[in-house]
Amino acid sequence: MSTPLNRLSPTSVRERSACMCAQGDGCSSFAPGHALHLIQARIASATPAEWVDGIVESADAAGGELVVRTLDGDAHALWNSAGAALEAAPGTPVALHIRYGVLAVGRTQFNVAAI
Repeated sequence: MSTPLNRLSPTSVRERSACMCAQGDGCSSFAPGHALHLIQARIASATPAEWVDGIVESADAAGGELVVRTLDGDAHALWNSAGAALEAAPGTPVALHIRYGVLAVGRTQFNVAAI
């Protein structure tokens, strides 16, 4: 007799991959503002003309929120669960890929969500 296959519904799979960063664990979600996916990083790197330079205007490390003002004067309110606000204190120069939601602080890249 063979063992029956466990078939998981898409709903239960999504629930199992829920983000653990709210409990202080490593982020297991690739939703905007959570972990940076390799494909997201690569596609942002493949479109270098879409990066814009900016300066961090404000950063709230506890809430994960930061405001980046581009050199054109546009302000972008962003959120990240992986510590972007810790790495990018106010006055820090950064690069932002608006289309793919990637914030580069030095060599470190973060997945950010517009808020």
